[in-house]
Amino acid sequence: MAYNIVFYFTDQQRWDTCGCFGQPLDVTPNLDRLAGEGVKFDNAFSPQPVCGPCRALFQTGRWPTETGCFRNDTMLPADVKTLGGSMEEAGYETAYIGKWHLASDLSRGIDHTTSPIPLELRGGYTGYWRTADILEFTSHGYDGFVFDENGSQVDFKGYRADCITDLALEFFDSYDKKKPFFMTISHIEPHHQNDRGHYEGPRGSKEQFGGFVLPEDLKALGGNAAQEYPDYLGQCASLDQNLGRLVTRLKAEGLYENTVIIFSSDHGSHFKTRNRDSHLNGGDDYKRTCHDAALHVPLVIAGGPFRGGRAVTELVSTASLPKTILALAGVDVRDAMIGENLLDVVEHNNPGRPDEVFAQISESRVGRCIRTPDYLYSVYAPGVNGFEAAASSVYADDFLYDLKKDPYQLDNVVNDPAYAQAKAALRTRLLNWIEAAEGSRPAVTDQE
Repeated sequence: MAYNIVFYFTDQQRWDTCGCFGQPLDVTPNLDRLAGEGVKFDNAFSPQPVCGPCRALFQTGRWPTETGCFRNDTMLPADVKTLGGSMEEAGYETAYIGKWHLASDLSRGIDHTTSPIPLELRGGYTGYWRTADILEFTSHGYDGFVFDENGSQVDFKGYRADCITDLALEFFDSYDKKKPFFMTISHIEPHHQNDRGHYEGPRGSKEQFGGFVLPEDLKALGGNAAQEYPDYLGQCASLDQNLGRLVTRLKAEGLYENTVIIFSSDHGSHFKTRNRDSHLNGGDDYKRTCHDAALHVPLVIAGGPFRGGRAVTELVSTASLPKTILALAGVDVRDAMIGENLLDVVEHNNPGRPDEVFAQISESRVGRCIRTPDYLYSVYAPGVNGFEAAASSVYADDFLYDLKKDPYQLDNVVNDPAYAQAKAALRTRLLNWIEAAEGSRPAVTDQE
């Protein structure tokens, strides 16, 4: 029998909000239990720290520069094979609940931000559907609405993460168990509420998490974390409580033992501490950088072959999630999708794999980076607006961090002669990634 698969997907959640990744407060006890049963990936990184592009990658297994979805408000192209379509072809019943962010293209006058998403723009998902294209436009921390598979508006009252989970659990009221299911629960939490400029935790978050300890990068660099962090942690705690509700329902339905749960986020949050440099060419608030604050994300997979309370320390990219999900469904996509089957990393089936990850950065600048255990090296395209261009033929050094000496990425050594040899080697490896992902090999110059 095939595994049921749940992708429990959060938005803008740092890895260090979770107890299993070092959070000192009791924020994520349910996720921590899953990590104890399954596999936690200590060094998982986003391939694109912007909401829409990352989601496009998750639905296609292709780099945003290939699909054209390199910035927000860009719809999935109609001719791209998708994860949802492939899962339905493999015999899965699908369910998608929450934020979609792939059906509008405002530059072409196509706007489904507050209206139903037509079937042809749902990325191949034809089953249970309780979704808004941009959930933060149809709701706040409390109250809002989504749309169902028939295009009817579904209103909800209460804290948003609770209500989105309620809608997900309603799937099991009609699920007949004749097919395995693939469910995505795409929460907007802990993303800030755009129209209010704040993180909206459940009432009482400021009191519950008033004893927070800021991560060292936020402590050193300032930003607005001192004001926003208690509500941010409150959002993360609510996500975890609702993860617990999901587990409880799966057990009650007799489905838990045959279900794989994947927990991750699209990117993290730097709390307005980064992208304040002269290389900014576009815009930013909390993400859009290749610093760990935005790229390092939580990743736990539990169930099926992902068992044993294991910890993977090798660097992995969440670009591998589509291929991993399809492998769990028995679908071998080989080179049709980027990334790797993460089970191969767990089981050490790929000796010699490079212990490094690559990311594309947009909107705040056109940038690329490579992250290894020892270094983080990033380049940017001088004079090129990150909202307007997907790539560039010329890049320049942005920053280089020695992670052994500087784990919080506070001292940029990109111009330090002592690191010239290391930078040259990283530059070559980064160019190899760019060429493989984008089909051309740009020039990279020293910092301007």
